[in-house]
Amino acid sequence: MADVLLDGHPVTVHVKNTGRCRELLIPGVRVWLTKSDNPNRKTAYDLIAVEKGDRLINMDAQAPNKVFQEWAAAGHFLPGLTLLRPEYRHGDSRFDFYWETSTRRGFVEIKGVTLEQNGAVYFPDAPTQRGIKHLHGLTDCLADGYESAVCFVIQMAQADFFSPNDITHPDFGQALRQANQAGVRILAYCCTVTPDTLTLAHAVPVRL
Repeated sequence: MADVLLDGHPVTVHVKNTGRCRELLIPGVRVWLTKSDNPNRKTAYDLIAVEKGDRLINMDAQAPNKVFQEWAAAGHFLPGLTLLRPEYRHGDSRFDFYWETSTRRGFVEIKGVTLEQNGAVYFPDAPTQRGIKHLHGLTDCLADGYESAVCFVIQMAQADFFSPNDITHPDFGQALRQANQAGVRILAYCCTVTPDTLTLAHAVPVRL
């Protein structure tokens, strides 16, 4: 939840992000809201974006999966994609997407990134045992003959590079490096962000 001044009046809004976002949601920043169509909700608005200096950062935790699906369906993820199925279970893990081509098949997990420091971006902004479990699961998929990848969707327009946030959660950084060594692809992409849209854009260097 966040307290926001809307047209000079204080309102409590729902923040569509489960991260800490401490460097973003600070007093005085300008935020962007959407109004809910549900009249029975406790909060009438969702907070979906925040300005950080000259950056507009999308904060909707559900948006990265949607923009990746649109991007992949348009042929940018893999050539010859014949199937892209969301929320697919393998073993004891449920991954964001299962995909197939005529000769290949695999899984991809999506992680939204909002933490930026001095031009670089990091994940996670809070400890995530679930994220570590997904990385182990993606590694297990390789042994079963699947390809696997984790795609970090950077919910802002620019970033010098992406790295795991070893300060906040060193175990996640270790798990990500181990997954990479095992053959899991590590992808990071910035987005084109407007108050109304989020679109996957260009790749960003990954530093492990």
